[in-house]
Amino acid sequence: MQKTVTIKLETGTLQLDVEPGHIPLKRLLGFAARVSSKRKFLLVSKVLGKHYPVSPKLMSWSYRALARAVLKKGVGESSLWIGMAETATGLGYGVFEAACHAGVQKALFMQTTRYHLDKTDRLEFEEAHSHATDFFLYYPMYPDYRKQFLNAETLVLIDDEISTGKTFLRLIKAYQAVNPVLRKVFIVSLVNFAHPDDRAALELQAGVAVEWICFRQGLLHFEDSQNAAIDNITVNVSGNGTCKKHLLAWPGRLGMAAPISLDADIVEQLVHSGFNCESNDSRPILVLGTGECNAPAYLLGRALEGNGFNVKVQSTTRSPIHQGNDIGLVCQFEDNYEDGIPNFIYNLNPDDYRDIILCHETPLNQALTDRLHAWQAISARFELKQPQSNHAKLHFFRP
Repeated sequence: MQKTVTIKLETGTLQLDVEPGHIPLKRLLGFAARVSSKRKFLLVSKVLGKHYPVSPKLMSWSYRALARAVLKKGVGESSLWIGMAETATGLGYGVFEAACHAGVQKALFMQTTRYHLDKTDRLEFEEAHSHATDFFLYYPMYPDYRKQFLNAETLVLIDDEISTGKTFLRLIKAYQAVNPVLRKVFIVSLVNFAHPDDRAALELQAGVAVEWICFRQGLLHFEDSQNAAIDNITVNVSGNGTCKKHLLAWPGRLGMAAPISLDADIVEQLVHSGFNCESNDSRPILVLGTGECNAPAYLLGRALEGNGFNVKVQSTTRSPIHQGNDIGLVCQFEDNYEDGIPNFIYNLNPDDYRDIILCHETPLNQALTDRLHAWQAISARFELKQPQSNHAKLHFFRP
């Protein structure tokens, strides 16, 4: 039996007509008001580890469950898995990693990005409702990865939530222009509120088999409150268009053919940075990712959890959200990607945690150092040990 959920936001009223499902909706989702004239609501995931702190165990469960659902329907002999920036880059990687551990062969992972990389071929498309509409999907750097990219039989697109599917359709059409052998598309999400007409239009225009995978689905309707005081609030979300190659260490933007592995003694390395392994403090450890680079925070969080620590994982974001509903606290700070875009972390009270570890790919700069000092946190800078390798190192430092 369909269930209707109505949520009052500062920007309007959100109504969800939710189909039956095994997982209670309140365990998957909260709700908030976005600072945006294009879409004024946000589905706040409670399993994603983005706007809400989440245990690595719960994140791992979601990755495995979605990956199993995809593999059950068959991905063919070669597949391309894409996580959507910014919010679902970690989710995309996690589902890809789970699929690899489940035995999938000849799979390549990539993520879309907001960042410019000079002299690198790319597909361009838009996410019309987003704060920052420009998306780039770069061609892989290495020839063998590029060959996989251009000849994948199956495309697996991964996002946290779907409202219309129009962004995916734009990406599918752009990708089909360079890969005419594509035979099947999976659209994977935690929740899916695309209207049946939008789904049908996507399937028709894609012209290939389309499978939809999610935990809960239904229909969504938003009634705008037309609140001028709220609607006139703006935040800069447009990058400066400069090349970011010198700042980007996470390899997802240029192709990964295998999951990332960290050093086996990662906890011992963390202890050398001043982390107290024997603390009697019962508060959890928070491992924070940054923007599009949130998978390393999950990987470190999982390693700590596996060693018996109480851990939560979360990530900073460029998305501005109003305080209220499921956004209890808003913390704003400077961008560490040199775009001058405000960055945010939501629902963070540093006093709730015994330690905060900030995982980042960019070199240490003033924006990061200020954050580390404010939170008395440990820096964990991600570095791939060798090009086209899946072995990565985290360099720990407590200022």
